[in-house]
Amino acid sequence: MQPDLKLFGTPFHENVTQNTKQKRAIGQAAAELCKSGEGIMIDGGSTTLQMCPFLEGLNLQVLTNSLHIVHALGMQSGTRVLVPGGAVFPEQNIILPLFGEDLTPAFYAPKLFMGAAALNARGLLQDDVVLVASERRFMERAETVIVLADASKFENSSGNVVCPLEEIDILITDARISEQNAQSIESAGIRLIVADT
Repeated sequence: MQPDLKLFGTPFHENVTQNTKQKRAIGQAAAELCKSGEGIMIDGGSTTLQMCPFLEGLNLQVLTNSLHIVHALGMQSGTRVLVPGGAVFPEQNIILPLFGEDLTPAFYAPKLFMGAAALNARGLLQDDVVLVASERRFMERAETVIVLADASKFENSSGNVVCPLEEIDILITDARISEQNAQSIESAGIRLIVADT
């Protein structure tokens, strides 16, 4: 019998219904950074999921730990999907290693797209340490780290630090971002893209 695997944080079915207009615009802006035929990594999340419809026809190879993203990309002609090994956490519908082992395919990508539970001066934060370990592994295999986070993520202040701001290359958010938060992002050397909703 499989143990009841749960992660700290908001369940996916709740998260996916919040800020949907902004997340869709962010997903579209993220997809526009992809080049035809390349390999990319997409970390699980309600905002990264919004990229999927806009990847149609790009003939990408995608490594993802999200079964929602696997399902969304699985019907696209020409899109090849890879998944890491691990256990399925049903509330998030995500595949993560249980004991810190590295079960990720030997895959290296020019771009990693990832979400966040929160963003602040300490960096990118997630609610659960299991997510942190998985995202760090993805980051080690990517040339460019691209974070997709609607502006509400700047209102959250607690969590486990995935990385300092300086390790993020590009942040895609929406027009609700405050001038102060935009300045702190750009001061950290991050390219800021504000998606048009």
